[in-house]
Amino acid sequence: MAPAIVSAAPRASLAFGLTPVFRNSDLALLERLQAYLEASTGRPVELVTRRTYQEISALVVSGQVDAAWICGYPFVQYRRELALVAVPLWRGTPRYQAYIIVDRDRPGDDWHRLGGDIHAFSDPDSNSGYLATTALLAAEGLSASSFFQSSFYTYGHRNVVRAVASGLAQSGSVDGYVWEVMAELEPALTDRTRILRASEWLGFPPIACARRSADSPETSLLREALLGMSTDPVGREVLAMLRLDGFAVEDEGLFDTIAAKIDIVRRST
Repeated sequence: MAPAIVSAAPRASLAFGLTPVFRNSDLALLERLQAYLEASTGRPVELVTRRTYQEISALVVSGQVDAAWICGYPFVQYRRELALVAVPLWRGTPRYQAYIIVDRDRPGDDWHRLGGDIHAFSDPDSNSGYLATTALLAAEGLSASSFFQSSFYTYGHRNVVRAVASGLAQSGSVDGYVWEVMAELEPALTDRTRILRASEWLGFPPIACARRSADSPETSLLREALLGMSTDPVGREVLAMLRLDGFAVEDEGLFDTIAAKIDIVRRST
């Protein structure tokens, strides 16, 4: 049975938001995640999905969901309103990279040669799918509108890969974790692309809640469930499906590098 995905949750239950960085098209994964969270918290759990990062960010800031798996970019944007619940660990670290990808047969490794491309971004509030590339350009006095022939948003990292693989876009900005997981699960698709540039290591997309709810019973239940996932059989199934090692409590300073990228872009406008 597919998990319930609704827009709001009664207070007797917990509402957990998911952005497109999460593999929200995988119903089996969603079902196992929901089952684990319900068993671990002892509460009904409703998974809330939206098409854009902005929509999920608005729900968590307003408290309409108890917590959400968001991106580091909106976490920094709403730093006064949001608090960390937990951060995923991927390959032993709470960090990942932003990739710029191109067609596998495209020669050269200089990102400057992407000038004039049709470029695919993931989401305007995505770190890896927008901010990292925009900051890279801004550091050299460039903008996406002046550097690329045109650009568009796919509203999903997998869609960025599909756009580049199909030739709809000549280059794209994508979450490195998503690309690497796709390389395991959908190699026929990622094999039609290659990584032109990988960013420095950045804070992994976190689980966040409204800051005013950081010490609430609901937040505590979700945090303990996430931190205990690696020690539970169903939790380990979920982690294996996500290709993650677990979740950890991290300091907000983990996202300072993303904050610096925001400053670079702001100074350039």
